[in-house]
Amino acid sequence: MTNASDIIDGAAARLERKAALFARISRASRWLDALGLSWLTPLLRIAAGDSPREQLGELKRVLVIPLVGIALFLLAWGSLAPRVQTSLGAVPGPVQVWEQAVNLWADHRAERDKETAFHARQDERNRQLLAEGKSGMVKVRAYTGKPTYVDQIITSLKTVGLGFVIATAIAVPLGIASGLSAAFNGAINPLIQIFKPVSPLAWLPIVTMVVSAVYLDPSEMLPKSLVISAVTVTLCSLWPTLINTALGVSSIDKDLVNVGKVLQLSTATTIRKLVLPSALPLIFTGLRLSLGVGWMVLIAAEMLAQNPGLGKFVWDEFQNGSSQSLAKIMVAVLTIGLIGFVLDRIMFALQSAFTFQANR
Repeated sequence: MTNASDIIDGAAARLERKAALFARISRASRWLDALGLSWLTPLLRIAAGDSPREQLGELKRVLVIPLVGIALFLLAWGSLAPRVQTSLGAVPGPVQVWEQAVNLWADHRAERDKETAFHARQDERNRQLLAEGKSGMVKVRAYTGKPTYVDQIITSLKTVGLGFVIATAIAVPLGIASGLSAAFNGAINPLIQIFKPVSPLAWLPIVTMVVSAVYLDPSEMLPKSLVISAVTVTLCSLWPTLINTALGVSSIDKDLVNVGKVLQLSTATTIRKLVLPSALPLIFTGLRLSLGVGWMVLIAAEMLAQNPGLGKFVWDEFQNGSSQSLAKIMVAVLTIGLIGFVLDRIMFALQSAFTFQANR
């Protein structure tokens, strides 16, 4: 009896550990899905002892089929591209575009090596001057080499980040006020309908003149071209957040609002404790849409404002007209798409985190 009891207890313990492991995998799958790594979940379940047949079917759905789609696209691109002749030669295929991506990375590494060597020479010169007692001749200069492709990506991310933060700071409070007050919503709705469809190309001349008139002392961290691009992004991207925030706030359970009135909660407390937790999913949907719109608008804004980001890179390569320009432009197009995908996944992960915490 003792041996049988021990066997039963051991089996029960193993089942309990397996159930706990699957529970952890289920919790992790939420974040893997948000980050676009849902294909890892079937692999984890197989490793934990789940049915391989069922999980391989899931793996096929979330990984194999998308990879087949990408492979077919690359094959079609590689076979059709050489048949299209442009003023710069044939449209580059995947191999030529990859080669230019490697070259752009090599140029970035070479430029960073030059910067390191420049600072090393400067530091050595300053040490010699200090050793000779000529401290007055010591100078520290910034490296002024050309921005690389990676530098331009970072500039674009800074620009869209600044524009997105400004848009969020404007849109969320206006959306909350619009959702809580029918009168305010009636007053602001016509303006939303008028300005929402306006192209960044129409906003840019106005923004350029206003920023040039107001921003008279540009800082090194925020040059005028970056501010112009960021404000243009703000004006084009704030509408999805504003509309979705207003919709989320106006859709909350009226009983919650009535409870706040009965408890005589202040407006700030009502918004913080009742309104925001209920409206958060739609607010984050608006934020995701706004970030996507801002990233699309940014390229056109940078082209015209000559902000040294990806938009300017595309425009410079178009003006350059070399045999490699078209491949470099296609590298930029793929980069823009991949960064847009990553930004959306990050926002979705934040949405999953905050809405989960709000609903707990």
